[in-house]
Amino acid sequence: MSVQRNLLITGGAGFIGSHVVRRFVTTYPQYRIINLDALTYAGNLENLRDIENAPNYTFVKADICNADAVAKVFKDFAIDGVIHLAAESHVDRSITDPLAFVRTNVFGTVTLLNAAKEAWKGAYDGKRFYHVSTDEVYGSLHDGGFFTEETPYDPQSPYSASKASSDHFVRAYGNTYKLPFVVSNCSNNYGSHHFPEKLIPLMINNIRNNKPLPVYGKGENVRDWLWVEDHAAAIDTIFHTGVNGETYNIGGHNEWKNIDLVHLLCAIMDRKLGRAEGESAKLITYVTDRAGHDLRYAIDASKIERELGWRPSITFEVGLERTVDWYLANTEWLDHVTSGAYQQYYQAHYAQH
Repeated sequence: MSVQRNLLITGGAGFIGSHVVRRFVTTYPQYRIINLDALTYAGNLENLRDIENAPNYTFVKADICNADAVAKVFKDFAIDGVIHLAAESHVDRSITDPLAFVRTNVFGTVTLLNAAKEAWKGAYDGKRFYHVSTDEVYGSLHDGGFFTEETPYDPQSPYSASKASSDHFVRAYGNTYKLPFVVSNCSNNYGSHHFPEKLIPLMINNIRNNKPLPVYGKGENVRDWLWVEDHAAAIDTIFHTGVNGETYNIGGHNEWKNIDLVHLLCAIMDRKLGRAEGESAKLITYVTDRAGHDLRYAIDASKIERELGWRPSITFEVGLERTVDWYLANTEWLDHVTSGAYQQYYQAHYAQH
């Protein structure tokens, strides 16, 4: 079959990225999918073992900040579409090391934009640069309401400030150079293959190992949660049917206080592990709140539902059950990630080629 598209997905070895890569590789065998990932701590090729030998899949180890490497990928593979997911994304890490976030999220995004602009040279028919962002660029909601595509940006952490900056650069390239782009801003994701520094996999892993469950402040912070495979489906929909120059908010209509979510996870884990009811909840430990911790995020996803027909496919309770089941069935994956052993996978499977 002739190749219809040459699609570059950045950050495809990460949590969300691996789900997007898998979806595109399996759903569109007529596309060539190039996964570009620097394999920093959150990039894990074990996430993609099931499709790594697919005939329409290629992995390239490179840093999006390396202009020569990025330009080479555009040239070698005649890239005509980009889904840009590569990012530093952990708020706590951004507070410790803001410059790493500026480098990857701002400089890296602009490097990709430049590469697309140079490779496509104004011949934009059939081309698309899709920038995947976060709801955190909008700041914090205190008194009800929801983030819409028109909500003014008000980032509160170095992470969200770096993502807001990258969003602005994408739109600026659209305005200045007429680069065809779409942007999406998504709420918190959960699901399989999630690096266990984030709330849900951290709690699952700690409950499994009878370790304390650290909850910031009183656990009053509210987040809107979306199953990662529903996010991948939304990205698929936007890439193919979204309107150039538009922004789409993606959310799960699914707000939970952190403390309520942790209690729900404890109850599920007690049942799955055969523990007495309430046993895991005894592990909950309240810790000093994070600096600049946004109180509430909540997405109004009515635009993508109305205009593109996307909706979440499963309820949170079903998605969380599936997520817990996956981690309990893949303890080897969890152990590799927490021990750092996963970082040897590239060397063992790719470096000799």
